[in-house]
Amino acid sequence: MSKIESYVDEVFHSVGGNKKEIEELKAEMKNHLLEAVHELKSEGKSEKEAIEIAIERFGGEKEMRSIAAQLFKAQKIFAKWMLYLAITVFIFTITAFGFIWSIEEENANENSIVATQISEILNDKNKITEEMEKEISSLVKGTDQISMVELYNVSDVDNVNLVIDYVRDTKPDYRFEQKVWNPKWIQADFFPYANWDNKWYVGMETRHISDWMGIILLSGIAIYLTLFTIWATINAYHRKRLNIGWILAFTLLNVIGYLIYVLVGKRKIEA
Repeated sequence: MSKIESYVDEVFHSVGGNKKEIEELKAEMKNHLLEAVHELKSEGKSEKEAIEIAIERFGGEKEMRSIAAQLFKAQKIFAKWMLYLAITVFIFTITAFGFIWSIEEENANENSIVATQISEILNDKNKITEEMEKEISSLVKGTDQISMVELYNVSDVDNVNLVIDYVRDTKPDYRFEQKVWNPKWIQADFFPYANWDNKWYVGMETRHISDWMGIILLSGIAIYLTLFTIWATINAYHRKRLNIGWILAFTLLNVIGYLIYVLVGKRKIEA
């Protein structure tokens, strides 16, 4: 059966890839050819005729060599793109999360500054003058996340704990509203922000897009884990070491799971 061995060797002669995997595929091809030869011989063909027919049915040497090379190349490319895509998604997720977090932190800091500046304008005044109104409205207009400000004189409220109740049931001494950028797709929420002392209560309504942080983080990590698991699973399959345990390790432990898989493989080889 040297002709079959020679044929199989030629088919995989220029195929690059994992040596162990190539040897396993060569052995599998030889077995298929030997089975075909045995079947043809049982039908009355000579060994030489059976080998030639089996090889002819399996495919020409050049054609099979091309198919084998393309198969290995396609598998490598697919696995690489899964890894590259996983890394890209991970980097994008962390970057987008950090970007939105920095915006929210910047807005929170600006809200605090504006509230403090308004308190300084009010100072110990008993009433809000027209000039003060202009200053306050100018401060709010200088932001793009404060949609409303309300000011209450709480000097008559004896108990600090009752300030919230007082504000809820009383008309503000001054109120200013403005439209802020809020398209539906950003899924923004408006939350109250308050700052007060013994004289004035400064209440504001501010836009927040923090929901996007959760959406981006959860969806991004889920996509990354899926792509990484696919890549690691393909590698484990090619090395004939794939089982449900390794798939769970790749999914739950991610890079750590794959490192464990590599270390276990090295120990088996050394043993």
